[in-house]
Amino acid sequence: MASEIDVVDGPNDEGEMFERPGKLSDPLPKPYANEEAGRAANGGALPPDLSLMAKARHGGVDYIFALLTGYCEAPAGKVMLPGLYYNPYFAGGAIAMPPPLLDGQVTYPDGTEATTSQMARDVSVFLNWAAEPEHDERKLQGFKYLTVLGLTLAVTGYYKRFRWSTLKTRKISYVN
Repeated sequence: MASEIDVVDGPNDEGEMFERPGKLSDPLPKPYANEEAGRAANGGALPPDLSLMAKARHGGVDYIFALLTGYCEAPAGKVMLPGLYYNPYFAGGAIAMPPPLLDGQVTYPDGTEATTSQMARDVSVFLNWAAEPEHDERKLQGFKYLTVLGLTLAVTGYYKRFRWSTLKTRKISYVN
């Protein structure tokens, strides 16, 4: 999938930028060419970079899931300005982003039903991975480190008992 997209890279030996097939290690492409284009396409509001949103918000993945699935009618007495939608999980309750997910928007290859809840869970998990793609490798390295540390501790303990056993079992007698 990554190799299907051309990524601007460089500069080359001549100082010019060039395009190459994408790699998994490349950052996600930006949806807009610059900040002004992003504001123009979103009614003056710059959309946030979601690649770190799972780490930036309290609740992480659960917050993103609740935000994507929490759209509802505003309660009685709550006045909503034009262009805003009510979402109780967003600070202030008014958000300019319309509900992004609707049932049946995607087709899963394994036949999973594309409910709003299922798609929100997939988006949330992906954003969590995008925030920390090295998570699994780091946990595996930590497990290996602790395993080696435990084995080293056991060998050191055995060596200490063996080395000091002659002194610890020696009988001391005092002669008058």
